[in-house]
Amino acid sequence: MALKSKSTSTKLDSSIKLKDVAKAAGVSQGTASNVFSKPDVVREEVREHVLQVAKELGYAGPSVTGRLLRAGKVNAVGVAAIEPISYFFEDLWARQLMAQISEICDARGAGVALVSALNDERLAWNIQSALVDGFILLCVEGGEKLVDVTRQRQLPYVALAIGAADSTIPAIGVDNAGGARMAAEHVIGLGHRRLAILSTLINECSSAGLRTPDEMLAALYSTSRDRALGYWEAMAAAGIARDAVPIFETHEDEASTHAMMAEMFAVEAAPTAVLAMSDKIAMWAVDWLFRSGRSVPGDVSVIGFDDVPEAGVATPKLTTMAQPMAEIARLAVDAALGGKQVEGRRILTTKLMVRESTAPPRG
Repeated sequence: MALKSKSTSTKLDSSIKLKDVAKAAGVSQGTASNVFSKPDVVREEVREHVLQVAKELGYAGPSVTGRLLRAGKVNAVGVAAIEPISYFFEDLWARQLMAQISEICDARGAGVALVSALNDERLAWNIQSALVDGFILLCVEGGEKLVDVTRQRQLPYVALAIGAADSTIPAIGVDNAGGARMAAEHVIGLGHRRLAILSTLINECSSAGLRTPDEMLAALYSTSRDRALGYWEAMAAAGIARDAVPIFETHEDEASTHAMMAEMFAVEAAPTAVLAMSDKIAMWAVDWLFRSGRSVPGDVSVIGFDDVPEAGVATPKLTTMAQPMAEIARLAVDAALGGKQVEGRRILTTKLMVRESTAPPRG
């Protein structure tokens, strides 16, 4: 079996295949394959000989990707969003969801692959080349193109927080209108009548500022629109006209939230309660109120939406609407790994978490 090689170079050569190693080592291709995939079934002297031949030829080793694809399962979930990779770590909602997904995958011994679909030119390639069994799509808004490309991969997938009306898209979402209605009912029930709404983005290119009810109804982003509809439903039941409650759209960042809060409180009859469409802008609103010398909830009550972990440890602890993140993640991971599939739109309910940031108005 001795091999006389002209070179002892260990430089890898991608053109060398497993069959070349087997031929040079004088063994069958099956034996050579076992050396790399099942080394314990090959005699030690044969194994060492084949490995030495592979090294001398510059064989790079068997393709892990090819082996996994041939097996039909890779035991991994792809999580994709039309956002930069940093979104998965910086956005409070996405970070909370990823923590739940990771916990479930850990328990199942499955992996997680993050896929950025931000670049349109790379979108198809990133989805097509991801080594996963299925996808969880964090569509949030404007995710139809991500769904279209994923469908072409013909793997299980489920979309989260997608506003598209297409009922054939397997999707998991929350009852945004119902949750917002409960949020408004809570502060109205405490006795608040002077309200203001702090909105998440309503359109892709919109600027921060005061919005009319008609603009909210025409919003591209369904999450913002539906939460406004929920607030209005509770207000109508309490005899509060929607035109009497200002809506301030933010860019969902600290600077625009603070700017909108300054505008909100630059009037004589300032609100006694702020309905914030997300926890992150609710917490920035609380920060602005403290900086302006106002107390929460003494002077102003603030209620958020999502119940991210930070809401429960904020000062004061934030009253908010909790999304069932553990259930969302469980359903999504199960579908992506080829288990029970989501059919059509699965809408889950939210839960009011009363904490320290809301109280009856003074006087």
